[in-house]
Amino acid sequence: MATPKIVLFYAFTPLADPEAIRVWQRDLGQALGLRGRVLISKHGINGTLGGDIRAVKNWTRSFRSYAPFAAVDIKWSEGTGLDADGLSLDFPKLSVKVRDEIVSFGAPGELRVDERGVVGGGERLTPEALHALVDERGDDVVFFDGRNALEAEIGRFRGAVVPDTETTRDFVALLDSGAYDELKGRPVVTYCTGGIRCEVLSSLMTARGFGEVYQLEGGIVRYGEKYGDDGLWEGSLYVFDGRGSVDFSDHARVVGRCAGCGAPTKRTANCPDPSCRAQFVVCESCASVPCAAHAA
Repeated sequence: MATPKIVLFYAFTPLADPEAIRVWQRDLGQALGLRGRVLISKHGINGTLGGDIRAVKNWTRSFRSYAPFAAVDIKWSEGTGLDADGLSLDFPKLSVKVRDEIVSFGAPGELRVDERGVVGGGERLTPEALHALVDERGDDVVFFDGRNALEAEIGRFRGAVVPDTETTRDFVALLDSGAYDELKGRPVVTYCTGGIRCEVLSSLMTARGFGEVYQLEGGIVRYGEKYGDDGLWEGSLYVFDGRGSVDFSDHARVVGRCAGCGAPTKRTANCPDPSCRAQFVVCESCASVPCAAHAA
């Protein structure tokens, strides 16, 4: 019986020939009938792929056969389903591209990578180590959301600082503006979906004088697998595929509020107005109202 699965993965490691990696991953994904998005640069690889479990397992074996990717943390989750051809319903196609950055902060010249990963990034914290830090330092610990502000609207760590960002590129300007300089003397824990954005964000913060910077190892995904909704996380996790969001338990809190009517919701949708390209947290009733969020 076909079983849909989705994998999320990344690796920061020097790649001498990103184009060769692109061709390999494109041909492998096509041969296995996978869909999703993969970005490759001289700094490494970042991707999410979906398909039948057998195809994804075959991809995993091939991916790990390349020495620089052998130890990559591959995060598995349930897919929505497969179409009549056995292709993932969570992605429209397979896209494999070479870019200057595998996560777009707009600062490729600042990023330094060696065989061990990002140079100068924040200290890694496992979910257990994160709880130990909070137990020791209490309210002095700052959770710093490394995602776009929309993602944080439906789920975030309790009391987190959520920068007003529409894209990842906004972080550099905010840090350079001094908007968060008051945090430089406190322990700052950066977190994001699977960990990749915080690899870069924590290094950018360290380079700008933040003295005690951490990154949540494995991101929200690994934290949710460990503690579900019985820890410091509240709400749903926004994901960049057809699922929209995922919950870690059957008692996840709904922390989002509809931009149109204010009702509790974890639903996100693009504005139905063709002239508006924004995305909002919006309930099903308001989703068909053009620019309902603008009228709120």
